[in-house]
Amino acid sequence: MQAVLYEFIGTAMLMVFGSGVVANVLLNKSKGSNGGWIVIAFGWAIGVFTAVFISAAKSGAHLNPAITLALTFLGRFSWSMVPAYLAAQTAGAFAGSIVVWIAYRPHFNATEDAASKLAIFCTAPAIRSMGNNFLTELIGTFVLVFGVLYIAAPKASLGALDALPVALLVLGIGLSLGGPTGYAINPARDLGPRIAHFLLPIKGKGSSDWSYAWVPVLGPAVGSAMAAMAYHFLHLP
Repeated sequence: MQAVLYEFIGTAMLMVFGSGVVANVLLNKSKGSNGGWIVIAFGWAIGVFTAVFISAAKSGAHLNPAITLALTFLGRFSWSMVPAYLAAQTAGAFAGSIVVWIAYRPHFNATEDAASKLAIFCTAPAIRSMGNNFLTELIGTFVLVFGVLYIAAPKASLGALDALPVALLVLGIGLSLGGPTGYAINPARDLGPRIAHFLLPIKGKGSSDWSYAWVPVLGPAVGSAMAAMAYHFLHLP
């Protein structure tokens, strides 16, 4: 149960940084308003670094169903633990996004654009094309999981010393592949906060865009499986 708790804490911390930097850049009257994409990418990367460092020793710092599933496919993680990890990751992302809403509540009220408010919680495509958006999320997650498998090899999880290389990997993905969809590359990171957006009493929040919600869930899941398969075949005896 301690491992599950730290998956929750780590994912919540990830979202405090990630949703927080998006709120800082997009919401009206914030001191970081219009900071731009590079600021957002660095905020997420620092969130990954901090979350991995905090949770690595206790839970292995998956913080992402795509990582959990890849390690399970490769026999490095028990299937019996998967439901608890996925639930903790989703709940942690939900909780972390609520913390950001509390911190920025006056700025939510001062912002009229519903799309900007939604972007603080979950992803949306720059050009809405479900097939292409799905492929972008698949590719981004493949790169993430494939890289993490080498960073964590031959261990079954990440260690605290892996925090910086994983953070740099996420930074690179954001800067190179993040433009089309906002690089969810993590089903829990998108689904948990999307549920929070749906439930919270946010003034003028608009739709939670459930018609798109399958893309940042299924795309990363398929990308994770493909990365695990590629890693497995490259390491056959």
